[in-house]
Amino acid sequence: MRIKKGDTVKVLSGNDKGTTGEVLQILPKEDKVIVKNVNVRKKHVKARKQGEEGGIIASECAIPSSKVNVVCPKCGKTTKVGYGVEKDKKVRVCKKCGAKLK
Repeated sequence: MRIKKGDTVKVLSGNDKGTTGEVLQILPKEDKVIVKNVNVRKKHVKARKQGEEGGIIASECAIPSSKVNVVCPKCGKTTKVGYGVEKDKKVRVCKKCGAKLK
Protein backbone atom coordinates (compact mmCIF):
# COMPACT_ATOMS: atom_id res chain seq x y z
CA MET A 1 0.00 0.00 0.00
CA ARG A 2 1.25 3.47 -0.86
CA ILE A 3 -0.66 5.16 1.97
CA LYS A 4 1.05 5.35 5.36
CA LYS A 5 -0.14 6.10 8.90
CA GLY A 6 -0.10 9.86 9.50
CA ASP A 7 -0.68 10.85 5.85
CA THR A 8 -3.27 13.49 5.03
CA VAL A 9 -5.77 12.04 2.58
CA LYS A 10 -8.89 13.20 0.73
CA VAL A 11 -11.94 10.95 0.29
CA LEU A 12 -12.83 10.50 -3.40
CA SER A 13 -16.29 8.89 -3.15
CA GLY A 14 -19.05 7.94 -0.75
CA ASN A 15 -20.95 9.83 1.93
CA ASP A 16 -17.82 11.69 3.09
CA LYS A 17 -16.69 12.70 -0.42
CA GLY A 18 -14.35 15.70 -0.38
CA THR A 19 -13.44 15.32 3.31
CA THR A 20 -9.77 15.46 4.24
CA GLY A 21 -8.32 13.79 7.31
CA GLU A 22 -5.34 12.06 8.82
CA VAL A 23 -4.86 8.31 8.47
CA LEU A 24 -5.11 6.72 11.93
CA GLN A 25 -4.60 3.07 11.01
CA ILE A 26 -3.76 0.90 7.99
CA LEU A 27 -5.30 -2.55 7.43
CA PRO A 28 -3.15 -4.02 4.61
CA LYS A 29 -4.69 -7.52 4.63
CA GLU A 30 -8.13 -6.03 4.00
CA ASP A 31 -6.75 -3.17 1.82
CA LYS A 32 -8.55 -0.61 4.01
CA VAL A 33 -7.67 2.52 5.99
CA ILE A 34 -9.19 4.29 9.00
CA VAL A 35 -9.32 8.08 8.59
CA LYS A 36 -9.99 10.60 11.37
CA ASN A 37 -13.61 11.92 11.32
CA VAL A 38 -14.54 9.87 8.21
CA ASN A 39 -17.15 7.07 8.10
CA VAL A 40 -18.15 7.67 11.73
CA ARG A 41 -20.57 5.10 13.13
CA LYS A 42 -22.41 5.06 16.46
CA LYS A 43 -22.05 2.04 18.70
CA HIS A 44 -24.23 1.19 21.70
CA VAL A 45 -22.03 0.05 24.58
CA LYS A 46 -23.31 -1.65 27.72
CA ALA A 47 -21.63 -1.04 31.08
CA ARG A 48 -19.53 -4.11 31.93
CA LYS A 49 -18.19 -3.23 35.39
CA GLN A 50 -19.80 -1.54 38.32
CA GLY A 51 -19.26 2.21 38.10
CA GLU A 52 -18.53 2.07 34.36
CA GLU A 53 -20.89 4.02 32.15
CA GLY A 54 -22.64 2.66 29.10
CA GLY A 55 -23.93 4.78 26.27
CA ILE A 56 -23.56 5.59 22.61
CA ILE A 57 -19.98 5.94 21.37
CA ALA A 58 -18.99 7.32 17.96
CA SER A 59 -16.03 5.64 16.25
CA GLU A 60 -14.40 5.68 12.82
CA CYS A 61 -14.81 2.62 10.61
CA ALA A 62 -12.53 1.42 7.83
CA ILE A 63 -12.94 2.48 4.20
CA PRO A 64 -11.27 0.97 1.12
CA SER A 65 -7.88 2.49 0.37
CA SER A 66 -8.86 2.93 -3.28
CA LYS A 67 -11.40 5.56 -2.22
CA VAL A 68 -8.76 7.90 -0.76
CA ASN A 69 -5.90 9.85 -2.32
CA VAL A 70 -2.85 11.37 -0.63
CA VAL A 71 -2.74 15.18 -0.38
CA CYS A 72 0.69 16.63 -1.21
CA PRO A 73 1.95 18.96 1.56
CA LYS A 74 3.77 21.19 -0.95
CA CYS A 75 1.23 21.74 -3.76
CA GLY A 76 -1.90 20.92 -1.69
CA LYS A 77 -3.44 18.75 -4.43
CA THR A 78 -4.50 15.13 -4.34
CA THR A 79 -1.90 13.00 -6.04
CA LYS A 80 -0.75 9.51 -6.79
CA VAL A 81 2.34 8.35 -4.94
CA GLY A 82 5.48 7.65 -6.90
CA TYR A 83 8.85 6.37 -5.74
CA GLY A 84 12.32 7.75 -6.21
CA VAL A 85 15.82 7.01 -4.91
CA GLU A 86 17.61 9.44 -2.62
CA LYS A 87 20.97 8.51 -1.07
CA ASP A 88 20.42 4.78 -1.66
CA LYS A 89 16.97 4.89 -0.01
CA LYS A 90 13.53 4.48 -1.55
CA VAL A 91 11.49 7.69 -1.04
CA ARG A 92 7.80 8.42 -1.68
CA VAL A 93 7.33 11.29 -4.15
CA CYS A 94 4.37 13.41 -5.33
CA LYS A 95 3.65 12.61 -9.00
CA LYS A 96 2.41 16.16 -9.73
CA CYS A 97 5.12 18.40 -8.26
CA GLY A 98 7.92 15.95 -7.40
CA ALA A 99 8.02 16.89 -3.69
CA LYS A 100 9.12 14.29 -1.16
CA LEU A 101 6.32 12.91 1.04
CA LYS A 102 7.13 12.24 4.70
